[in-house]
Amino acid sequence: MQVSVETTEGLGRRMTVQVPAEQVEEKVEQRLRSLRGNVRMDGFRPGKVPLSVVRKRYGGQVRGEVLSEVVQSTYSEALREKELRPAGNPEIEPKQTDEGKDLEYEATFEVLPSFEVTGLEKIKVERPQVEITDADVDEVLERLRKQQAEYSEVDRASEEGDRVVIDFKGTVDGEEFSGNEGNDVPIVLGAGQMPPAFEEGLTGVKAGDETTIEHTFPEEFPDSEVAGKKGEFAVTVKQVEAPEYPEIDDAFAEKVGVKEGGVEKLREAIKANLERERDQSIASKVKHQVMDQLLELTEIELPKVLVDAEIDQLRQQEQSRQQQSGQDEPQDMPADLFEENARRRVALGLIVNEIVRSNDIKLDRERVMQALQEMAAGYEQPEEVLRYYSQNRQLMEGIEVAVLEDQVVDWVVEKADVDDKSMSLQDLMSPQSAEAEEAETKQAEKE
Repeated sequence: MQVSVETTEGLGRRMTVQVPAEQVEEKVEQRLRSLRGNVRMDGFRPGKVPLSVVRKRYGGQVRGEVLSEVVQSTYSEALREKELRPAGNPEIEPKQTDEGKDLEYEATFEVLPSFEVTGLEKIKVERPQVEITDADVDEVLERLRKQQAEYSEVDRASEEGDRVVIDFKGTVDGEEFSGNEGNDVPIVLGAGQMPPAFEEGLTGVKAGDETTIEHTFPEEFPDSEVAGKKGEFAVTVKQVEAPEYPEIDDAFAEKVGVKEGGVEKLREAIKANLERERDQSIASKVKHQVMDQLLELTEIELPKVLVDAEIDQLRQQEQSRQQQSGQDEPQDMPADLFEENARRRVALGLIVNEIVRSNDIKLDRERVMQALQEMAAGYEQPEEVLRYYSQNRQLMEGIEVAVLEDQVVDWVVEKADVDDKSMSLQDLMSPQSAEAEEAETKQAEKE
């Protein structure tokens, strides 16, 4: 077999492969002889059909199958010989397939870039240090208490904490739009269910009041029909209801899911959950800092085939999200909306893979099981979830990739300049404290 490679442009390669004719013809002959033993034809006993007849009847089909198999096997062999790592599937163009002549074909593809990840000592990481306090637990308890409120109608103006039941109909530029109206919609003032303009417009109203509320939809609003535009909502107030909050006692604990141990066990469960959320948030913030700086430190040329594939995946995810949000006809969004995020994801994937490869980082199976168990713990029947994942290779690969990525982050952090910073849980969880996460694009935040 003869192999030659030329660079087309950037990461593009054109590989020409020649396979000796005798190698192909030998395989064709073997396949025809094997087929002869199974062929049934009128006038011949089973297995006694002359080879010449079999060749005449099936020769073209067999030769096509053999050529396809030879191209596939020699392509892989040629890649190994030339030490090439393709970034995607090749385009194969046959050049010579005539019987009795050497098989020749061209494979055009992009290769993965060659680069080094250096300068890890320059990475600076601010790692939050957060202690879960009794006050943090008290705050969660109070939220649970408010969620268990019972409402009764009152004859007064609405105020924060009240539930206001309304009918509304909205227009944009005088025209109705999808999802523009609702009837008997309950809104708890101060709960953040609706945009601030709505809550402000519904504060101080009484049953029977009619009012108009203006609201400008954000530019990134999923429905492009109204995104960035001002809407006017005609609102009729049906009822104003005041809350009555339960006492935090053992009966309350049982009502929110703690069957034994009362309030004390409830507080322990809340604290354990807050600790999990804290650890996940800290890991996320550290990871964003590490990934952002790895991108800054590493110059890398990206294969177009990988970027295009990532754009397609992001577009499909966005269309799926639109369908789940109730849009009958998801928008076919242009590729350039996803390109920046796609390039980031591809670059980070290549960098992570290079760190794993060059430093021989092995997947930690114990961490995989721990991640799987933590994920399953959020479901009512975790054992079934564990069983389902363990039987689905694609789902398990997703968890393994995430764990290996976390291992790479830990490996980088060991070499980075780390500053442990004490802060409260509120500061940790506050969106305003997430400067490191702002590098993620708005599409990434929607996933």
